[in-house]
Amino acid sequence: MYKIIGSPLTRAFRVIWCMEELGLEYDLVSAKPHSPEILDLNPSGKVPALIVGDDIIFDSTAICQFLADKHGALTHKAGTIERAHQDSWTHFALDEVDGPLWTAAKHTFSYPEELRCKEAKPAAKFEFDRAIKALEIRLGDKPFVTGDTFTLPDLILCHCANWAQFGTKWPIPEGKAKDYFNRIRQRPAYKETIRILKK
Repeated sequence: MYKIIGSPLTRAFRVIWCMEELGLEYDLVSAKPHSPEILDLNPSGKVPALIVGDDIIFDSTAICQFLADKHGALTHKAGTIERAHQDSWTHFALDEVDGPLWTAAKHTFSYPEELRCKEAKPAAKFEFDRAIKALEIRLGDKPFVTGDTFTLPDLILCHCANWAQFGTKWPIPEGKAKDYFNRIRQRPAYKETIRILKK
């Protein structure tokens, strides 16, 4: 049994969704960033954390990749060209899509008021829009970023799209990217994760 520490409204959503895709049993302990529950485990105060036996893993991507590797799904095998392409997509998702979203969030609510810079948000939106255009070109006509197989970067990218559309209010324009995200949102495990989030 795995134990997830974190709120579904945070990047813990990715770990819950990953668990649902893999059909794994888990307990969810709701905890907000920098709450006593997470600070007891992670001195940075960031969620999620995954408790595995007597060990703890931090960072949503590290947790999901561990689960995918351990249970042999949502990932290509390490050391293959396919995995190299998958890892490239994962870094793209984190650096070029997630990064601008987090920049906007820090200058909206995370930083102390005196450190927030309103000019940072339009620059972050510019970076995000440019990343979505690059996504469309790289995706081409493939159903998922690495081809016919749904893998972790698809999950991360869709979570980022949700954050953009429903949190930051940055719309995804009509086109291949929006169709791609809508297609992913039809997955049963995604719908179950949304149900958990709305509890």
